[in-house]
Amino acid sequence: MATKITKRTVDAAAPGDKDRFIWDIELRGFGLKVTPKGRKAFVLQYRLHGGVTRRYTIGTYGNPWTAETARTKAWELLGNVSKGRDPASAKKSEKQAKTVSELCDLYLADGCGAKKPSTIATDRGRIERHIKPLLGRKRAKDVTTADIRKFMADVASGKTAADVKTGKHGRARVSGGKGTATRTVGLLGSIFSFAVDSGLRSDNPVRGVKRFPDHRNERFLSPVELARLGDALAVAEREGRNKMAIDAIRMLVLTGCRKSEILTLQWSHVNFETGYLELPDSKTGQKRVPLGAPALELLASLPRLADNPFVFPGEKAGQHLVGLPRVWSAIRAKAGLQDVRLHDLRHSFASVGAGAGMGLAVVGKLLGHRDPKTTARYAHIADDPAKAAADRISISIARTLVSPNGSVGGGLGGGE
Repeated sequence: MATKITKRTVDAAAPGDKDRFIWDIELRGFGLKVTPKGRKAFVLQYRLHGGVTRRYTIGTYGNPWTAETARTKAWELLGNVSKGRDPASAKKSEKQAKTVSELCDLYLADGCGAKKPSTIATDRGRIERHIKPLLGRKRAKDVTTADIRKFMADVASGKTAADVKTGKHGRARVSGGKGTATRTVGLLGSIFSFAVDSGLRSDNPVRGVKRFPDHRNERFLSPVELARLGDALAVAEREGRNKMAIDAIRMLVLTGCRKSEILTLQWSHVNFETGYLELPDSKTGQKRVPLGAPALELLASLPRLADNPFVFPGEKAGQHLVGLPRVWSAIRAKAGLQDVRLHDLRHSFASVGAGAGMGLAVVGKLLGHRDPKTTARYAHIADDPAKAAADRISISIARTLVSPNGSVGGGLGGGE
C-alpha cells in the first residue's frame, strides 16, 4: 500500500494478521509498520552501494516520533546512505558500545600486560570502589574530558567513600581525597589508552586533565623515634605479645623491605653464605636484598618449623604470619608513633642511608628500585657497595634501637 504518510494516515492504520507496511508516495523507502498487536513504527528501507537492501526502524509512533519528525529523520538517513554510510550498522554498533564498567573488566582481563598481581589487585579495588560507581554506566565512547574532571573532583571530595563489609570479619574502608583521585585518574588514563589501542574510541579523554599534586605520605623516623620504637618492641616482647610479629617488624626496619616481602619470605630465600635474600618475586620482579649484620643475626636467631617454609610462620600450618598491622597498631601507639605506617619503616631505612652520605643509586639498589646501571653490579658480591651500605645502615639503626636503659629494642634479644 502506498500513500502519503501523515498523522491522519498513521491514526487510521489498522493492524492485520501479520506485519503491515504502508509506504510513502513522496519519499521513497519511508514507511509505517503496523504489527498485529497494533504497534506502529516508522521505518526506512534503503539500498546500499552494491545492491544490499536494509531496513531501519526510526522509532515508535508517539512522542517524539510524529509523521513529520520521522520524515525529517528519514531524509537525514538517506543523506548518509548516499555518502556510503549504513545507518543500520551504525545503530547496531551504538547498541553494542561498551560501558565504562565493561571496558574496565576488559582492561583487567586483557590490558594489564606485565603488571604484578598486587598492582592488579589495587587497580581492581579502585575500579570497583571509585570508577564503576561514578562512571560505570556511561558508554566509554561518550566519556569527555569534562566527565573526567568531574570524576576527579567527586573522588577528592569523598563522594565514593564507604565502609564495606567484605566477609565474616573483614571490612573495606574506602576513602577519597586528592591523592586517591589523582591515582585513580591515572588508572583511567591507562584504561582509555587501552580503549584507543583496542579501537573502542579514537582518543583518550584523560589527556590534558590537570591532576592534584600526588603528595604520597613518606614519614621518616628520627633517631629519637627509632629509640622509642626499640623500647616499645622490647616491652611488647616482655609482655608476651606475638614474638613472630615483633621480629617481623624488626626485620622490616633493618632491611627496608616491603611488608609483603617479609611476610612471604621463606627459608629457601635466605642465603647466609652471601648475606642476601634471594626473592623469586616482588613488586618489581625477581630481587636480591643485601643484608646487614644485625639482620643476619636476627634471622639466625629465629626458629625453623619442619612443617612450615616461612621465616615468619602463622598460626595455621603451612601459612605465613597474618595480622601484622594489628600488632603494629599497638606497638606504634606504645611508642607514640600513631601516624607511622609499616611502610614508613622502609622510608626510614632509606633516609638513614641517605643521611649517612650514601649515593641515591646505592640506596635505590638496596630498596630494589629498577635501575640497569646499578643492578649490573650484583655480579660482584664481594665488592658490592650495596652490601657494605646495607651493613652500615642496619648497624646504625640497630644501635639507635638500643634504648637508654640498656635494653636492646633492635630485636637481637629483647632482654635487659
